[in-house]
Amino acid sequence: MERLKADVPEEAGDLVLDLYRRLPEARITDILVEVDEDIGFTDAFTHLRTGAPCRDRIGLLNVILAEGLNLGLSKMANATSSHDFFQLSRLSRWHVESEALDHALERVIEEQAQLPMAKYWGTGRTASSDGQFFPTTRQGEAMNLISAKYGSEPGLKAYTHVSDQFGPFATQVIPATVNEAPYILDGLLLNEAGKKVREQYADTGGFTDLVFATTSLLGYLFRPRIRDLTSKKLHVFDRKAVPKDLNGLTGCRVALNCEMRNPTKSTALLCP
Repeated sequence: MERLKADVPEEAGDLVLDLYRRLPEARITDILVEVDEDIGFTDAFTHLRTGAPCRDRIGLLNVILAEGLNLGLSKMANATSSHDFFQLSRLSRWHVESEALDHALERVIEEQAQLPMAKYWGTGRTASSDGQFFPTTRQGEAMNLISAKYGSEPGLKAYTHVSDQFGPFATQVIPATVNEAPYILDGLLLNEAGKKVREQYADTGGFTDLVFATTSLLGYLFRPRIRDLTSKKLHVFDRKAVPKDLNGLTGCRVALNCEMRNPTKSTALLCP
């Protein structure tokens, strides 16, 4: 199939600019405060030792914003007039950790799915996942790892699940050298938004036979985009039962106890 060409009228660019001019100017933290007042996602960031909620909501939102933009606390401290680096560092150390981020994200996604506009995009029952590579410094154990795709450049990948309602309901930081396939299941089972998904898409990096089997057992319909599909073969128990149209996809025959000295064992082997 050939790639579809974009069919966007030239006037669309002027329309987008006109819409942006009509939007009122607002600070990002003010928008986050308004959202938090509606859904209370900052309640997830309790103190690691006492379990008490964070009293400094503006500082906490600055830390979350720095994490989301990959800006870093030093640059965020320079960009805001309300907190210095040490205040942001203390909030990050005692309130912001991976489990709290997952709970906060789950609450945001649940509320986003209830918006009337989200229902025009999709039903939340279809999702896609992919990894994004982020280079890191040339130090530490990562220097010994070599990725077939990224070479010897050290880095990490953020593996993200996005629903058809444009809600990124799961993000996992994984090594750049590992197979992405197992993390598809982790993302789907991370929260309720993933459990509602029934059709999951991925690229070749997320495709393995085991993921096909496990997603089927869990009630998901797995639809990967397999780059080398023509080289894949299906192994069957009885070649005669295969329809003629599928003969080209049939590989070796699967036989039980084939060439086994102990016939009581039911080991499946591939036989010619």
